[in-house]
Amino acid sequence: MSKQLPDLTPIGVVAIAALCTTSLLVGVRSLGALQRWELLVFDWMIRLRPDDPPDPRLLVVGITEDDLSRFGWPLSDRTLAQALNQLQQHDPAAIGLDLYRNLSQPPGYEELVAELNAPNLIGIENDNVDPPPTLPEARIGFNDLVSDPDGPIRRNLMTFEIEGKTRYSFSLRLALHYLQLKGLAPEVSPTGAIVWGKAVFEPLTSTSGGYATIDAKGYQILLNYRAEDRAVETVTLSQVLDRQVPPEWIEDKIIAIGTIAPSIGDVHYTPYSSTSSHPFMAGVVIHAQMLSQLLSAVIDGRPLFWFWSEGVEIAWILAWTVGGAAIAWWCRHPLLLVAVSAGGIGVLVLTTWGIFLAAGWIPFVTPVLGWAIAGSGVVAYRAYQSGRQQQIVMKLLGQSTSPEVADALWSSRDHLLKNGKLPGQKLVATMLFTDLKDFSTISEQMPPEALLEWLNEYLEMLTEVVQEHHGIINKFTGDGIMAAFGVPIARQQPEEIAEDAYNAVSCGLTMSDRLQILNREWQQRGLPVIQMRVGIYTGPIVAGSLGGKERLEYGMIGDSVNIASRLESCEKDRQSSICRVLIARETLTLIREQFVVEHWGPLALKGKHQMVDVYRVLARQQKTGEVPVEPPVDFPQPKR
Repeated sequence: MSKQLPDLTPIGVVAIAALCTTSLLVGVRSLGALQRWELLVFDWMIRLRPDDPPDPRLLVVGITEDDLSRFGWPLSDRTLAQALNQLQQHDPAAIGLDLYRNLSQPPGYEELVAELNAPNLIGIENDNVDPPPTLPEARIGFNDLVSDPDGPIRRNLMTFEIEGKTRYSFSLRLALHYLQLKGLAPEVSPTGAIVWGKAVFEPLTSTSGGYATIDAKGYQILLNYRAEDRAVETVTLSQVLDRQVPPEWIEDKIIAIGTIAPSIGDVHYTPYSSTSSHPFMAGVVIHAQMLSQLLSAVIDGRPLFWFWSEGVEIAWILAWTVGGAAIAWWCRHPLLLVAVSAGGIGVLVLTTWGIFLAAGWIPFVTPVLGWAIAGSGVVAYRAYQSGRQQQIVMKLLGQSTSPEVADALWSSRDHLLKNGKLPGQKLVATMLFTDLKDFSTISEQMPPEALLEWLNEYLEMLTEVVQEHHGIINKFTGDGIMAAFGVPIARQQPEEIAEDAYNAVSCGLTMSDRLQILNREWQQRGLPVIQMRVGIYTGPIVAGSLGGKERLEYGMIGDSVNIASRLESCEKDRQSSICRVLIARETLTLIREQFVVEHWGPLALKGKHQMVDVYRVLARQQKTGEVPVEPPVDFPQPKR
């Protein structure tokens, strides 16, 4: 026995889809599988947002390709000393030298040492290169840049510890020097955050924002770039040495000196790289961006990037998976589902974008996948459920209903089907029973195989006629059928009930017409010709599933069903036509003036205490201008 998925309530389907999808995505996300996509979205939002104006506190002295051609590389100590001297003449707040000078480059070593001894000069080091030997530790910062697994520089490593010693970054050393002149010193809060002026620097974790598996050692923050090109004003080394830089560009500013020539190789990928005409950003410019972020946060209160806790992020993802699942359940039309889903994703985009403009980085790719996967899961379940429901409907009603009834039934399946069954409902329907006259005699005269083939031709004709008149065949009763008009969808208006009665009576007369044609064909083939009886009654019934889930039957019970059956079988000897159609007054009142009838009077039907007023239907009523229809041809009684 094949196992079936359980029937679930809408809330149950949505809840299971959302919880399973969220659990799956949170697990996949924790492995870093979605980090790359979250970072791409981060880069896209960085590029899309408006650029900030250049930081007026900074100036970059860039060593260009033209400077290399003019002064050579590496720069001599004298050339560098002259440049530092020119800058110091205009009282800069600090000078950051993003050049390695651990070795002398004569001539002019003594001149350079004199300039390096200035208290406002900050030098660099890294793991492989020592700082200038004359600089004290308080004026040395590392210039290492931390890149993400996919390449771009998105983080600012401010400090890290090695062998119990805290090392400071190049940009942090410059910021400390400058801000101490302004009377702003950092403090460490009880939580470990750095409180500095208007800013609170919270360290990154390995799962902050869209990250999942980064190395978050040291004290790192997410780098908030000012702009792609003009984050800081930039002049060339030649301009400095040729005295072409206005003094006000230098006075009380922080000056960063470094190479911007691509041939030197100190260039890096950034969030701007994928669409930029200049895919790389010079290291000295990135350090200036980091320095500007520190100053802007401490002095100006420019927002630092913030992130939700892991629990809030999971709740955020769950909320969107619930939304996707709910939309998929309640939007049944494909176009409506696509439209509403697109609108939902649009809301997610705008929400994420609005939060990003407020310096918040929250998951985007994971909620989108949650929406899509949960919604797809619900759609798949609905397709499975619809398939099961269709099987149930076809099992209950077979293929004995007209296309119109089948369509109406299928469109209303949610109201009809409950726990794999059609719940019982009280409705007014017109029941129709048929039977063959003297079938027992005929069956004795034919071989079983021939009898079955002959009988199937007859039953096929009855099925077609019932379907043409929008009825359903509930069961085959050997040589007859039990059909109903007005089920399984309850009629709400009297006009609809009257139309069902008309269809049933018209169906009976059409059976008479088709049987005449069938008899002529059988007579030519040497097969028996037959007469049939039809009983029709309109009244209340109860219709629904009978049996269990493993064996179901669509049943119709009630006194109206019994009366229709008794009408078919009453007065069996009173039959002079090929097809006798009997109805009761309850049906006649619904079809008045549409059929010609013969009153048989009140009759006592088998099993009924009360008399039933019976009528025989002779023909359809002629409309004005119609050619008279020949009366039904009497059919001779078979010889016995």
